[in-house]
Amino acid sequence: MKNLIKAGVFFLLAVSSVGCEDFLNEDLKSELSPTNTFTSTYGFEVGSAGLYALTRSEYNTWGEEGAFMHGNACPYEALQAGTDIVDVFNSDASLTAFANLTMTAQEKFVGSYWNWAYSLISSANEILVFSEQNTNWDQPEDKTRFQAEACFFRAYAYRTLVYLYGDVPYVETILYDFQLDFTRTPKEEVLKHIVDDLKFASEYLPENPDKEGFKEGKLTKWAAYHLLSEMYLLQGEYGLAQEAAQAVINSGYYELMKTRYGVGKDKPGDVFGDLFTENNQNRKSGNKESIWVLQFEYNTIGGGVNSDDWTRRAWSPQYFNISGFVLADTLGGRGLAQIVPMKWWVGTAGTNASGDVPGIFDAKDIRNSNYNIKRDWYYNNPENVSLYGKKCNITEQTWFSTKTLFPALTKFFYGRAENLSLTGSYKDRMKFRLAETYLLLAEAYLGQGNASLAAEAVNAVRKRAGATPVQAGEMTLDFLLDERIRELAGEESRRFTLVRTGKLIDRVKMYNEAIRDKIKAYHVLWPVPQSIIDSNRDIEFPQNPGYN
Repeated sequence: MKNLIKAGVFFLLAVSSVGCEDFLNEDLKSELSPTNTFTSTYGFEVGSAGLYALTRSEYNTWGEEGAFMHGNACPYEALQAGTDIVDVFNSDASLTAFANLTMTAQEKFVGSYWNWAYSLISSANEILVFSEQNTNWDQPEDKTRFQAEACFFRAYAYRTLVYLYGDVPYVETILYDFQLDFTRTPKEEVLKHIVDDLKFASEYLPENPDKEGFKEGKLTKWAAYHLLSEMYLLQGEYGLAQEAAQAVINSGYYELMKTRYGVGKDKPGDVFGDLFTENNQNRKSGNKESIWVLQFEYNTIGGGVNSDDWTRRAWSPQYFNISGFVLADTLGGRGLAQIVPMKWWVGTAGTNASGDVPGIFDAKDIRNSNYNIKRDWYYNNPENVSLYGKKCNITEQTWFSTKTLFPALTKFFYGRAENLSLTGSYKDRMKFRLAETYLLLAEAYLGQGNASLAAEAVNAVRKRAGATPVQAGEMTLDFLLDERIRELAGEESRRFTLVRTGKLIDRVKMYNEAIRDKIKAYHVLWPVPQSIIDSNRDIEFPQNPGYN
């Protein structure tokens, strides 16, 4: 399986890099050329494995053994910075411009997200084109299954592009000739293509995730419906978004996890924390909430490597820099605190930080328990006898100056006793889970002006958390955005959520003191990479307003 994945990555990167450059006109004769590979079901399995690997590389940092995409630490946190939930200071320089709204068209992640998305699109297009030419299938349904996967991943890539850049070139086939005259397709048109791809995927992807032989991490039609609901929301098609979300909820295959399960179920904790315990993300653990899980598992064939998914390093404090602490897996391993949670939502309870900030959680909400947001930190170095076992307080300085201690999301904790300096998070990542589907449903109801049914959808999630039910009169879009923090902080791309709901500027002005006076309407989009504008020499490729 590992060889299949590596072959798929190598092959798809190769074809995507030469597909539109006629100056690289070698006649490929290796077994991994498109004409030699896409000739059987097995060949398309190789291509499919490459699509999954390229998708995982959205989180890739330096490229070790994986698809090199970003080349700096914590690219995904650029989609959290400059929003309403985290502060970014004294961090990796690659995040700074996104936090203080000084992005330029030359910014590394501005270019690498564009390149990542079009690499995935190019690779999906290869499969779609060659699947129409192939006649050698093991099973009659293989053709549409691979096409459905390719359509899903193409839609997923364009999702990122329209959120970040707005109007972007829409490409749906292999470009054999080097092209210097791309134009920007209107966002509304691209969204229609995304919806069409997802409708096809929802029809032809497998239905039953429990079917014998079905592999963990593979797509089902329910993942397509989940993403379709989100894209309908972006279109303002709230009734259709409702129907897509309900298709997942009512499918009979998924449920919110409400009782302890999986690894660690007999240890102190709660069911929300169980979702993020290593090895609890896939269905084989008993998890019926996960709809689509990216496979990053440590030391496993086809799993993650050190350069994959540095989310833990972004969200976890540098406690090990405090005298009296040593690295420990129970404390999350070696975090770097690239981003830190803001007081307004996480609250200051149990800390010595200045100001009494209650946060946004009910007293009984298990998502706010110390199992899920660690506020109590105890010195753990047995060689420091005077401190060992005593509590170390979170202070204004440890939170907002040294970043050594602050309320930390344990969902991203990761450590290995045999190698506590590991960089990657290494846990499989739940990309879509049913709790978010309920919150998408609530957003769809709010869009239709039905606060009562929106509250009902949100309360399905709040009930699992032990939180007080929200009443229809309290059910606003801002309440829903707060609920997404309580449930999905760090899992969702916060920028995408705020852009989709039209609340980015309002929420930044409300909660982000560092940039509330700087943010302008044009900051809703990133600039188009300068390299794209410069290379499109035969026709003007306009930059997004507000950027030089």
